[in-house]
Amino acid sequence: MAGKRRSVEPQNLPPDALDPRHRWDRPLQAPGHTQVDFEERVDFRRLHAYRLGRVRRALAGSDLGALLVFDQHNIRYISSTVIGEWARDKLTRWSLLTGTGEPWVWDFGSAARHHRLYAPWIPERQSLAGMVGMRGAVSPKAGLFTQAAREIKKILAAEGVAGMPLGVDLVELPFLFALQEAGIEVRDGQQVMLEARMIKSQDELTLLNMAAAMVDGVYQDIFEALKPGVRENEIVALATKRLYEMGADCVEAINSISGERCSPHPHNFTDRLIRPGDQAFFDIIMSFVGYRTCYYRTFGVGRATRPQVAAYTKAREWMDEAIALIKPGVTTDKIARAFPKAQAIGFESEMGAFGLNFCHGIGLGLHERPIISRLNSFDDPMVLEAGMMFAVETYCPATDGVSAARIEEEVIVTPRGAQIITLFPADELPIANRY
Repeated sequence: MAGKRRSVEPQNLPPDALDPRHRWDRPLQAPGHTQVDFEERVDFRRLHAYRLGRVRRALAGSDLGALLVFDQHNIRYISSTVIGEWARDKLTRWSLLTGTGEPWVWDFGSAARHHRLYAPWIPERQSLAGMVGMRGAVSPKAGLFTQAAREIKKILAAEGVAGMPLGVDLVELPFLFALQEAGIEVRDGQQVMLEARMIKSQDELTLLNMAAAMVDGVYQDIFEALKPGVRENEIVALATKRLYEMGADCVEAINSISGERCSPHPHNFTDRLIRPGDQAFFDIIMSFVGYRTCYYRTFGVGRATRPQVAAYTKAREWMDEAIALIKPGVTTDKIARAFPKAQAIGFESEMGAFGLNFCHGIGLGLHERPIISRLNSFDDPMVLEAGMMFAVETYCPATDGVSAARIEEEVIVTPRGAQIITLFPADELPIANRY
């Protein structure tokens, strides 16, 4: 397929590209999963120090005295601890960080003892067991929320920030009420955390690149398996199995969409049988060492019609126009203008079309900063910086009324522009098992 992608070579970088957090002077690695003694790969203690430093800097620039986080991505970013996807939606773990202290982590039962043994970067006395309500399963009448709030207030006083507001990202309401009843002023802490997580270090970019490389390989498997008679859910099963075999720690979701289900985009999968001439697209959302992918590809099954090819060509044009604008110093409203208006793809409003032609930051979380779209970026533009990482998504319905093209590229903002790390061919519509 003809190559039109803008990628950044490491040579001849401008003088201001020197940055101790990154190695813009060498190619971005996609190494094996193991560490070796003969080349530098991911340094996890350096990664922890970088992330903790970013949070401390963001906290110092706010009017908050501390951050209390329940979002699993925020807990991992601050503490480099995790107990798996089981905990993602249960609000059973939390972490506290004051401006001057080390992270405190309250964990689910025996996980706290495990971390005292195997996560020595968390002070032993600050890795604690904790449980409050399990999303209402335990009544507030049991007093666990009150007990936890008093414990937190005592730590805030000991670390000298008891008189300052406490930033919280998300929380069970009884916990919020208990903090307020303890005399703690609660404010939004999610904005501070997203600010911290926005600029990725070299180690983070390497992990993101490794995750993308895994999906590159899975798309080859999908390309070979995509034949009439295969069901959408079979493709999901194939991809999920392969990703876990390759070392994924979470396969969060896979969109598998074909034929008449392509327009409008349903954002899910079914047991629909794939048929000759279908247009089919997929999104693989998974993580490796916590770092996620959001990676769409579209295929023709056996053959493609003129409307399908035309839709794909238009989606690619929008993609290339947006990526061509990506470089440090550019404001996000300029990139948003490269995307079509909602009415151009058959929607009545930008709210109705949101998520089809836009960009979103990606890291430990699937949706981080920046979010770039016609819905929000004109009113609240931000400036791109080297070290940002985000996914660029485009979508174009075909004139046949059922088909549609969906493309997504993950890009790193380097000192010289955008570097694409999603490498399965997408410049032209791939035809799987052509006949």
